Amino acid sequence: MDRRTVLRGGLLMTGAAALPTMAARPAAALLRGRPALTHGVQSGDVTAREAVVWARSDRPARMLVEVGRRPDFRDARTVRGPVVTPDTDLTGKALLRGLPPGEELHYRVRLADLDRGLSSEPVAGRLRTAPRRRQDIRFVWSGDLAGQGWGINPDLGGYRIFRAMDRRDPDFFLCSGDFVYSDGPLTETVALPDGRTWRNIVTEEKSAVAQTLAEYRGQFRYNLMDANLRAFNARVPMLYQWDDHEVTNNWYPGEILDLPQYTEKRVDVLAGRARRAMLEYTPVRTARSGRLYRKISYGPLLDVFMLDMRTYKSPNDAGTSPTQRDGLLGAEQAAWLKRELRHSKATWKVVAADLPIGLIVPDGTAQESAAQGDGGAPLGREREIADLLSYARRHRVRNMVWLTADVHYTAAHYYDPAKAAFSDFDPFWEFVSGPLNAGAFGPNKLDGTFGPQLKFVQAPPRANTSPAEGFQFFGEVEIDGRSEALTVHLRDLHGTALHTEILSPRR
Repeated sequence: MDRRTVLRGGLLMTGAAALPTMAARPAAALLRGRPALTHGVQSGDVTAREAVVWARSDRPARMLVEVGRRPDFRDARTVRGPVVTPDTDLTGKALLRGLPPGEELHYRVRLADLDRGLSSEPVAGRLRTAPRRRQDIRFVWSGDLAGQGWGINPDLGGYRIFRAMDRRDPDFFLCSGDFVYSDGPLTETVALPDGRTWRNIVTEEKSAVAQTLAEYRGQFRYNLMDANLRAFNARVPMLYQWDDHEVTNNWYPGEILDLPQYTEKRVDVLAGRARRAMLEYTPVRTARSGRLYRKISYGPLLDVFMLDMRTYKSPNDAGTSPTQRDGLLGAEQAAWLKRELRHSKATWKVVAADLPIGLIVPDGTAQESAAQGDGGAPLGREREIADLLSYARRHRVRNMVWLTADVHYTAAHYYDPAKAAFSDFDPFWEFVSGPLNAGAFGPNKLDGTFGPQLKFVQAPPRANTSPAEGFQFFGEVEIDGRSEALTVHLRDLHGTALHTEILSPRR
């Protein structure tokens, strides 16, 4: 018998000992006959009138969502959700429509058994709908969870950063990708440089790289074992985007892996399985086309443009082509982004990018992002970014702010056309913050093509610093409903502000 078998046997014996009388057994049997929610609840892609609510069952069941203004649900209405089945790993998403804008709402999810009419215990959550008028907005962002061998450590209380983000009481959480590390197996213990031992909770799916659909699903289930994350999910809606580690490190379409740990070498096959698992386990509302890029309007002060820099990515190379037209967004997404930016009436246009613009992110001898290091005229994928920035300037797209994670440290970059090799754009800011709970790295070098000026950086003293040393970060954005000023705070693991920038809107 292995350790997990012994553990399960101990739990069963403990459960049996907890039934002291025969009279208690019928009630216990009735409980076992009811469906149960297994991984909490989540909401996402919340707008003024709609929201997605997610849950997972322990068996096929009908998902039911009550929603109302009151936490006691006396004013609630019930939304009939989908029947969850093994086809989606018993996950389901219900779309709530006709919600009141700009209000805090309470919801709870129940599961109805398909045969016996029994219902699960409800699990409650909270969300705030987007406003229709000018009012204060606060949200947080970050990325990179359970990477580089650092998973859920019960000795430290698990994923502590979600407690710090929850204390900021944000309207939503912008997830900048790498929310699972499908290519990052965990071991039960890791020796730390100071002599301590890091201890991971490890599941079967986290013991090797993910390749099958079941293994990709297990990456998401693993993170949802953490009580901090489940509590955060129940209180804060998520805007989710993916990056590379949802599939495998630095992947691009058409890639054939040359890695011994993978028996399936075709990245397109792996990406299809990973994408399905990601859509099953996150509260993402996709378009009928299945595309992941989308705009979330959050009232007159904010539009959030969620980019997908993986699905249309060109192969990683030196990045020096003088004729390349795209490489991160693809023609269709780039046209969509230009059109939506031009037509946006919101004061602030936040571009959520899963890769930074001006930081050099090497992939061996190739380049992973847009920057390729020569600091001169735009080449390779830089040409796609240059075209977008020029378009925004010609059409007077004001107040763009780019947010990202990816590089595992926190920084503030001001892009100044007066100091750039390519200057046909209006100045803008890019803020970087992460990781949530992964190895800390950096800082990366800046490429001078678009004139980025480093205004702040905090990075660890060495590569792959563990979360035990505290180099985990998130960012916070506050928009003042009266002045329309946008304030960015770069915060550490405990929520302490390390750096603040106050931006006034340009007219």
